[in-house]
Amino acid sequence: MTNSLDLRKLQKEFKQELNRILEYWFQHTIDEQNGGFIGQIKHNGEANPHATKGAVLNARLLWTFAAANRMLADPKCREMANRAYAYLKEYFWDHEKGGIFWELNYLGNPLNTRKQAYGQGFGIYAFSEYYRASGNKESLDFAIQLFELLESHFADDKFGGYIEAHDRNWEPLKDMRLSERDANYPKSMNTHLHILESYTNLYRVWPNAKLRQRIQHLLQVFAGKIVDRQTGHFNLFFEMDWTCKSDIVSFGHDIEGAWLLREAAIEIRQDNLKIEGVALRLVGATLREGTDSDGSIFSEKVGDKLDTNKHWWMQAEAMVGLMDAYQITDEKPYLESMGKVWDFIKKHVIDFEKGEWFGHVDQYGNPLDSEDKAGFWKCPYHNSRAMMELIERIDRMDRKD
Repeated sequence: MTNSLDLRKLQKEFKQELNRILEYWFQHTIDEQNGGFIGQIKHNGEANPHATKGAVLNARLLWTFAAANRMLADPKCREMANRAYAYLKEYFWDHEKGGIFWELNYLGNPLNTRKQAYGQGFGIYAFSEYYRASGNKESLDFAIQLFELLESHFADDKFGGYIEAHDRNWEPLKDMRLSERDANYPKSMNTHLHILESYTNLYRVWPNAKLRQRIQHLLQVFAGKIVDRQTGHFNLFFEMDWTCKSDIVSFGHDIEGAWLLREAAIEIRQDNLKIEGVALRLVGATLREGTDSDGSIFSEKVGDKLDTNKHWWMQAEAMVGLMDAYQITDEKPYLESMGKVWDFIKKHVIDFEKGEWFGHVDQYGNPLDSEDKAGFWKCPYHNSRAMMELIERIDRMDRKD
C-alpha cells in the first residue's frame, strides 16, 4: 500500500480518537432522570438537564452507536445503541400520524411536531444502521416506513427533488426552515444531501428497485440542479422549480457531499465516472477557495465575504472527502492535505482536557464559547464517522494492494 507506514500510523491515531469520542458520550450524556440522552452540554461542560431533545441529535446518536458497535463489537456501544433505539421509537416516533417529531421537551413530550424531511432522512439513516448492527427487523420496518413517507409527502413529481417540511398532519407550512440560520425556501441542498445519504444506507440492507431509482434521481438532481456549473460549488437554496436563491458557499458541505455522492453511485453500482468528476470538482473548489494556509477548512463564503471561522464538522468531513479524492486519483497532494487537516484538528479542535471536540474555533484555532459540546446539532456523528470511514478505507487500501 502506498505510504503504508504513514497511513498505518494515522489509522492508529484514528482508532484512539474514535474511542475517546465514544467514551465522552458514554460518560456524560445519558439522561438518568428522564430517559434517553441529555439535550445540551454547554461549551464549559455544564449539562442542562432541562434542555429540549432534538430529532437530529437523537437519530445521529443511534447511528453513531450502531455503527461503532458494528465495527468494534463493544458491549458499551451496543448498550448505548439499544438505549438510543428505544428512545427514538418510543418518543420521537409519531404513533398516530407516522414519522419523526422534530423536537421534544426534556420529559419526552412533543414540543415541535413538524415533520422536517431532514429529520425523516436521519431517522432512515439511524434505523437502517441499527438494523445493520443488530438484525432487528422492527428497525428496518421503521426505516422503510420513513422512506415511503418521504416519497408520498415530500417528493416533487413536477420539478424533481424533495420539499423541506410539513406540519404533523402532512399539510404545507409557510415556514419550512431547517433552522434560524437557513433561508425559507421549499428546497435546499442540505436536505437533499442527507436524504441521499440515508437512502444509500437503507439500500445496503434493503436493495429495493424503487429505492435504487430514487437514489439515481437524487444523483441526477445534484449533478443537474444543485452543483453550480460555473463555480463547482453546491448552491444552497431553491424555489420549487430549482431557481437558485442564494449566494452562499458552504465549504464543509461541498467536501462532505463529494464523497457522499460517490458513495451512493458505488452502492447502486451506477457508472460513476460522471459522479467522480463532480466529486473532484467539489473537492478542488474547496481546496482553492476554502482552505487556510495550514490546511484547515473555512466555514463559508457569502458573496465575496469569507467567514474565516472553522467548525468542527467541516474539518471532519474534509478528511474523508480528501481521502476519497486520493482513492479516485492516487494523487498524493490529496493525502497530504488530509494530513494537514488532521494536524489542525489535533492542535486546535480536539478538547484533550474535557473531552470531545470544540464546536467552533476562530481562524487561528482559538475555541469559541458560542457552541455546545452536545446539543440540538452538536453530536458524535461527523467526527466519529470520519474516524470510522478512514479506518475502514485504510484497511481496504491495504487489502487491495
